[in-house]
Amino acid sequence: ARNEAFIDSLSREPNVFVATEADVDRMQVGELFRIKDDYSSTTGTELYIYCKKIVANPDGQRPLYTESVSSYYYGTLITGDRFDGNFIGYSATELDGEDTEKQPTAFDSPTEFAVNGVITGWTSVLQLMKTGERWMIYVPYQSAYGTSGSTSGGIPGYSTLAFDIILDDIVTDED
Repeated sequence: ARNEAFIDSLSREPNVFVATEADVDRMQVGELFRIKDDYSSTTGTELYIYCKKIVANPDGQRPLYTESVSSYYYGTLITGDRFDGNFIGYSATELDGEDTEKQPTAFDSPTEFAVNGVITGWTSVLQLMKTGERWMIYVPYQSAYGTSGSTSGGIPGYSTLAFDIILDDIVTDED
């Protein structure tokens, strides 16, 4: 119930609307918006991921569903407890600000993965992000690990997840 209440509270924020690809390009840094998760619902119910740009890059490229990317990310539960990541970014409880200590360091390395090989909430978001952009996203449990959770990350079932994501690059096959 607490996880659903968190998402419901985001949906009640003033001026939060469903953003299309064109809308996302016009979204200002710090503005909360939501995108539809086209990959998760098997019941016909529309699911939304809530997003906030932290850094915009109008000249970046968007990855395709079939491509791979490299990314920095920091994943937390809605309590702010970290469950995964490759740098110290913003948590679910840190919604505003640009803290210089929350940047990747020389000791951090991006992780490579297929756009279609992650939770459906990420798959939907990654295709709208541009390289060089940084977003804070809030993923309802239906678009994350569902009712069963994830034992590898210690994520309980029904968990709404928050991610600070920096889309580093689109990975190309050099062969």
